[in-house]
Amino acid sequence: MVDAARARKLADRIQQIVAEMLERRIKDPRLGFVTVTDTRITNDLRDATVYYTVYGSDGERAETAAALESAKGVIRSEVGRKTGVRHTPSITFVMDSLMENAAHIDDLLAKARARDAEVARAAQGAAPAGEANPYREPPSAEDLDEDLDDLGAAEDGEDGRSGRRSS
Repeated sequence: MVDAARARKLADRIQQIVAEMLERRIKDPRLGFVTVTDTRITNDLRDATVYYTVYGSDGERAETAAALESAKGVIRSEVGRKTGVRHTPSITFVMDSLMENAAHIDDLLAKARARDAEVARAAQGAAPAGEANPYREPPSAEDLDEDLDDLGAAEDGEDGRSGRRSS
C-alpha cells in the first residue's frame, strides 16, 4: 500500500499536468472549453481518474469526450515523463456532473423562493385561529385573590354554613 498523502500529491500533480496539456499542447479542434475539476488515483497508483466539465451543448460534450479519448496516450506519456514514477498510471476521463447538479440546485431554490412568496402573500391578511396569545401566562396577584375569594364562597355553601361536616 502507498501512503495516502503521496497518492493525493500524485493525483494533484496529474491534474496539473493534464490541465496544462489540454491548454497548451492538445490542438484537437473537437476539444471544447474543458475544465479539469478533480483527479483521483487508486491506492496502488495504477489507475487515475480525471474528472472534467465542458461548457457547451451535449454535442460539444460528446466531441470533447472523443478528443480526450484520442489524446489519452499522449497525455499519459507526458504524465509519466513529468511525474517520474516507476509505473505510469492509466488515465480514465470521466465527465463531472457538477454543472448539472448546480443548475438543478438553482432550480430547486428558485421553486422554494416562489413557494415562500406565495405563502407570504396568503398570510398577509390572515388572523390567528385561536387566541391572540396562545401561550399560558402565570396568574397575576389579582387573579389569585379572585380565585381565593371564589374558593372561600364555595366552601361556605349557599346558606352561609361551613361546608365541613362535623362528626
